Amino acid sequence: MPRKGTRKTVTKVADIRTVAALAKVSIATVSRTINGSPAVSERLSKRVWQAIEQLSYFPNTHARSLVSGRSRLFGIIVENITNPFFPELIQSFEEIAVANGYEILVSSSNSDPKILTTCVRRMLERKVEGVAVLTFGEEEPVLDQLANHDVPMVLAEFRLADPKSSTIVLDYTTGMDEAVKHLSGLGHRRIGFLAGPHTIHSAVTRENEFRNAMKRAGLRIEAEWVIECDHTLRGGVSGLERLRGLKRQPTAVICSNDMTAIGVLRAAYMEGLRVPQDLSVVGLDDIAFDEYTLPPLTTIRMSRAELARAAFEALRVQAEAPPGADVQREFLVSTSLVVRGSTAPPAKV
Repeated sequence: MPRKGTRKTVTKVADIRTVAALAKVSIATVSRTINGSPAVSERLSKRVWQAIEQLSYFPNTHARSLVSGRSRLFGIIVENITNPFFPELIQSFEEIAVANGYEILVSSSNSDPKILTTCVRRMLERKVEGVAVLTFGEEEPVLDQLANHDVPMVLAEFRLADPKSSTIVLDYTTGMDEAVKHLSGLGHRRIGFLAGPHTIHSAVTRENEFRNAMKRAGLRIEAEWVIECDHTLRGGVSGLERLRGLKRQPTAVICSNDMTAIGVLRAAYMEGLRVPQDLSVVGLDDIAFDEYTLPPLTTIRMSRAELARAAFEALRVQAEAPPGADVQREFLVSTSLVVRGSTAPPAKV
């Protein structure tokens, strides 16, 4: 025999009229309160929000955007969602956006220009008020799409003349100088660098900063110790394998990102190398995993919270500024060294 249903009757979903009746105000007052109109007094606004919470009412954001002419939606495009750096960045960006009354639309380019083009198209179709393009790579082919639609954008390490674009300047110099000085202070003179793909401008910038830091520290750069990898775990594994194939090898290696560095830790373990006794390793990003590797990874920290805050603020000032207003277009994000267990003085030979 069929069982009798046990579900209780569902209470009718509240609408704006229900909220107005409970708050003892007009429907127009509820609408103005939800849309943040200054015409509503603090006393009435508080009453309306209490009614909304009591009734578990969810305002129709699509209808609100039609009325106000604003979507209050920001897009964020990241390079590779499988790299832990980017989910952490997205989480920080969303927290800041929601706290300021915005929603976000997330896309990942997977380092593919065709996918990036599709990502931008989705953003435009959803009428976003601004896009944070944080792919750290080849954005040029799609930037015209945003510029031609007069959509504010913020880019990492990339400047455009377009008045609707902003730039996040990443201060790699400080963190890289600290990393090289740290290794030099431990006694390392033979320092290698596992670079990112030379097709990505951020990877080229990081490599250049390494070279500059080495020169400032008075250390020689060995050409064969600077190896192009691909910013992945496998890239770190193959990078260390190539270093191990050399007759003369570095005693320390700095990596262009943490994924590469973690790959190096894995490869060192498989090779029977002890980190840091036989090889010191430094990463760049400071993803959450770094504290849990064996040994914990010394790395150059680039704060996702600071980066997300800069990206959101760049879009907000553009979206909310009156036409023709002069707004801030450059935002600085700092870096610093976090010393953990993957660095130590070189072994005596």
